[in-house]
Amino acid sequence: MGEVRVGISGWRYAPWRGVFYPPGLPQRRELEYVASRLRTVEINGSFYSLQRPEYYAAWAAQTPDDFLFTVKGPRYVTHLLKLREPAQAVANFFASGVLALGHKLGPVLWQLPPQLGFHPEPLAAFFDLLPRTTTAAAALATGHDARLEGRALTVADVDRPVRHTLEVRHASFATPAFTALAAAHGIGVVVADTAGKWPLICEVTSDVVHVRLHGDTELYVSGYDDAALARWAERIRGWRERADVYVYFDNDVKVHAPFDAQRLAELLDLRP
Repeated sequence: MGEVRVGISGWRYAPWRGVFYPPGLPQRRELEYVASRLRTVEINGSFYSLQRPEYYAAWAAQTPDDFLFTVKGPRYVTHLLKLREPAQAVANFFASGVLALGHKLGPVLWQLPPQLGFHPEPLAAFFDLLPRTTTAAAALATGHDARLEGRALTVADVDRPVRHTLEVRHASFATPAFTALAAAHGIGVVVADTAGKWPLICEVTSDVVHVRLHGDTELYVSGYDDAALARWAERIRGWRERADVYVYFDNDVKVHAPFDAQRLAELLDLRP
């Protein structure tokens, strides 16, 4: 049986303060508060800009020993380069401090833009580039460019596996050819619930199933009622027979995400 973790996508949201976070809780303790109630979180800031080793180290220090982080790969790779000649940018990403998470590093998430369709050859080349161990990630990180001089982390404390997942948003990916390609490269295809806006692909393609719940009926806004959560819990129980399952709620606009995550964790009998 695989491991199941339920968490949230990001944790710094002003509307959550005084609703999910207790009134007066210092912002610097918000991650600590999340980690006392859930067992994983997605780091989203890495999608928008390169972070620093001291940030990753601080996040690791603020969480329990068995906590895990999913780290979102930079949009520069996926949305701007659109996977064209991404080696330098991927090296910069891994040099930016990801390895400072140590044993708390979970899957690395890559999210493609809605305009980018399924093109097997560049996708396969991208998959081949991705490091599958922390040692390989550290070696790749040594190829960072001058922007990271003096602030790069290019060593791994221990050699551990690095797993990757891909979230797609173009209808052309809804084909067996895509899931077969992902499976051949050991890449997990994200199960993305987007209120019907983008493809929902539920095929297991690696030893990790990455579920992102963006809203049951309205993207990023609507919550999940008891019946919807029960349906997702049943799916998760099936997936865990074949893989580890990481579930993240991203319906944050009306502060549903942290409460939905806690309710789903309870349904699955998961410890905080």
